[in-house]
Amino acid sequence: MHTTDSITRLEALIHDVPDFPKPGVVYKDFTPMLADPGSLALAVELMANPYRGKGIDLIVGAESRGFIFGTAIAQALSAGFVPVRKPGKLPREVHAVEYDLEYGTDRLEIHRDALPKGAKVLLVDDLLATGGTMRASCQLVKKADVEIAGITVLIELGFLNGADKISEYAPVHSVIQY
Repeated sequence: MHTTDSITRLEALIHDVPDFPKPGVVYKDFTPMLADPGSLALAVELMANPYRGKGIDLIVGAESRGFIFGTAIAQALSAGFVPVRKPGKLPREVHAVEYDLEYGTDRLEIHRDALPKGAKVLLVDDLLATGGTMRASCQLVKKADVEIAGITVLIELGFLNGADKISEYAPVHSVIQY
């Protein structure tokens, strides 16, 4: 299947939900795509393919939707998976980063020993919007002596310029751009 046809197939299963989670926001609901086995497999392949043969050791995905694609991409690339979690979810010593949200701050954590020195890491998430969560994830990963090989997302909301906030860490590969 041609890439344009593949992307069109995925886009058909992503529904716009106006005014969610708040007025003025158009939420991109990709759960119908997750329920379709062929489309889920296609999304994972399109997110993973640019990194095949690149020696990726670990996939890092942020809670919670980064887990959905992160573990599947880890399997596709024969890599391990490391979760980035919300505060209080990890049982051992953690690195933490606080970051700004539209109304307040949030915090992400990763186990201090999760990323071995010299590992080649790929960061994964479902959607790149303003870039806050991915920037915080990159900052966490950089606390370890590793190489960020890339950032891959299913959907990028390009009009929010999130890629600009993380371009210093690695190039962004997005399957679908709005």
